Amino acid sequence: MANSTQAKKRIRSNERRALVNKSRVSRIRTFIRKVEEAIDSGDKSSAADALKSAQPEIMRGVTKGVMHQKTASRKVSRLAKRVKAIA
Repeated sequence: MANSTQAKKRIRSNERRALVNKSRVSRIRTFIRKVEEAIDSGDKSSAADALKSAQPEIMRGVTKGVMHQKTASRKVSRLAKRVKAIA
């Protein structure tokens, strides 16, 4: 249990930040899911558009600290590879 005033304040601020981070991660997952759905449908142009909108969102997660830079790069790379493979 937190004893000092500062420790209690940190608990409150950590809870607020956790909500923000949770929504940001959820938003990133939604963008990734849209790309995957477009890939599954087989429509290359919509998949490319979805990837183009998802890529900045994924990288924004890196700058905000909810995702590691190499993880984000790996996800973008694999999505781009799958989009490119659509005939």
